[in-house]
Amino acid sequence: MPTPTTNTPAKLPYFVADKSGKYRARIPLTEDQIIKAAKILLNKRIYKGDALTSPDIVRAWLQANYRDVEHEVFICLFLDNQHRVIKTEVLFRGTIDGASVYPREVVKRALQLNAAAVMFAHNHPSGITDPSQADKQITAKLKEALGLMDIRTLDHFIIGSGEAYSFAEHGLI
Repeated sequence: MPTPTTNTPAKLPYFVADKSGKYRARIPLTEDQIIKAAKILLNKRIYKGDALTSPDIVRAWLQANYRDVEHEVFICLFLDNQHRVIKTEVLFRGTIDGASVYPREVVKRALQLNAAAVMFAHNHPSGITDPSQADKQITAKLKEALGLMDIRTLDHFIIGSGEAYSFAEHGLI
């Protein structure tokens, strides 16, 4: 399982960046090397202290890191008032078709980190990104529980083999 929670940018061993910020490969690359480099670049965009300015950045980062996980994981991005990343964590791990999510534990962790806002995500190992009724219910419970503590729920993404599903973009948050 990927471990993007370190919040530390890494160097790109296969690429050289010019002054304009464009990258070129130093050597011919395999597909796996290109994917690894893309993950490093995306992790830099979800770095501690960086403001999340676009759902597309979050979506791309989540897809790169969690699309191929063979069991369900529930991820939380904890943010400050300016939507800067405090920390990203896999809070719950499940099986191939589900993960138990406990609102009490999510609220507890958000308070420990002094988060003002959160984004959630979980993957569907089946690849299907449509939200289940259970996905909708847990999102509503989490939003309500966090709302009691004045912590805003900004989005909940479902990661699968296609385009990630955004609850916010579909009017469900």
